[in-house]
Order: sequence, then C-alpha cells, then structure tokens
Amino acid sequence: MATTIPAESAPEKSSWFNRCWRVVATGFCFSLFGLGGLLLSGVWFNLMRLVVRDPERRSRLTQNSIRHSFRFFLATTRFFGVLDYHFDNVERFSEDRGCLVIANHPSLLDYVLLASQMPRCDCIVKEALLSNVFVSGVIKAAGYLANAQSDILLEQCRQRLASGGTILIFPEGTRTTPGKALTLQRGAANIALRGQCDIRVVHIHCQPPMLTKQGKWYKIPAIKPQFHITVQDKIDARAFIHANDVSPALAARRLTQHLTDALQSEPINNEK
Repeated sequence: MATTIPAESAPEKSSWFNRCWRVVATGFCFSLFGLGGLLLSGVWFNLMRLVVRDPERRSRLTQNSIRHSFRFFLATTRFFGVLDYHFDNVERFSEDRGCLVIANHPSLLDYVLLASQMPRCDCIVKEALLSNVFVSGVIKAAGYLANAQSDILLEQCRQRLASGGTILIFPEGTRTTPGKALTLQRGAANIALRGQCDIRVVHIHCQPPMLTKQGKWYKIPAIKPQFHITVQDKIDARAFIHANDVSPALAARRLTQHLTDALQSEPINNEK
C-alpha cells in the first residue's frame, strides 16, 4: 500500500516577527548543538572511559547518549518553532541488525533525525569531520567509520555488519539539490553486496527546503519547515547478484539503479 504525503493548501507566509524569531531561535539551537558536542566529547565520554571499562557496554552507553542528545536537540527546535517533524514506521529500526540503512539527503539535519530514532547507528562520515572540534570527539567515541580509502572502508563495513551493526549512509555522497534528480554513487551498493546484507530504505521529505547544500543557516524559509521521514521496506542485496555476472560491478550497477528509484519515488510500505 502506497503512503503519500497528503496534498495541502499552501500555508500562508509567516509574519515578519515570526521570521525574525525563527532566525534567532535557529542560531540559538545550533549554538546549543555545538555546545552539546563539546560537552559530550570533552566531559561525558572521557568520564565514561574512566568509569566504564567494558568496551561493549561503553559503546552502548555512547550510542544511547548520542541518541538522547539528538532527541533533546530536535525537541528544542520544535519547542522554539524552528521546524517540525513526523516519523512513520520508525519501529522498524528495532528489527535492523547487520543491516545497511540508506536515505536521501535533502537537509543538514538528516543524520540527526535518523540517529535520534535508531537503536544503534554506525555512520559513515567524511574524513574532514575528524578535524571538526565540535563533532570529532563524538565521531571517535561512537566508533563511526571515516570515508577514506575505499578498500579499507569496505572491509570495515563488512566486519561491522557481520557483528550485527547497523550502518547509516547517504548514497548521494552530498546533500540533494532541490528540484534535481538523485544521483547515487555505488558505494552503498558495494557495501551491501560485500556484506551480503539487507538494505533498509528511508525517505526524507522536507517542505519547504531547509539547510540545503547551497543554503545558509540564517536564510529562513518563509514558512516553518516540516520534515516527514518514512521508514520503508528492506531490500535483499543478494537478489541482485546473478549467476552469469562476469563482474561484481554489474550487480552493483543494478542495485544502485534500484536504490535510486526507491529513493526518488514516493515512499512505499509493503511490510506486514
């Protein structure tokens, strides 16, 4: 059964005062986000290293701390009227072990939205973020994977999936340009095929666009942005491997095209 976002009459533009308020509130929320990252990295995670000796338990506590911190941040943005958000079928994340989660990437907040709901999130991040003082400590403490050499990354992902981890990746490699067709890189397909795993598809809709690749944080939309996140069906990557394939690249090409269609189209939910 297809799930589509209902058509609504175009909301009226916000008043001048409301837009000014949202600019100030957005700046406050991002300052809070940066401060939270510094506190987690500089205080909380270091304290856990001293107190919690078991690496597995420390990893769980780290993931829980990140998830609850993101939930608090998102609740703050909603409270101050910066944005609103709605999740469909988010309970499906609890079924995902040894699974690759992919999503389209319309906004800077996509990772925060998804990681706030996923019980475990092993994210692939740009290597440059390891030099960012606000998030590098969080990345290292959580054990996120840096997108460096492809062969090393593929093997790290295979091992993480084999151990029951759930890896989140945005296969476009960058944020979507509004109004343009999606162009997926083959990295997600290669990871799924190497790990012989399922792929969970997530569709993110943001209207009006906010925090896009070209947009600045202070360029506030005329109306409050609404995020609609739909957790869709899983795809079995093994189904795209054919016995007569002369090269693994053929399966990766087929799977990448299928994923492009799944993310470009309206969300579809067929799971029982």
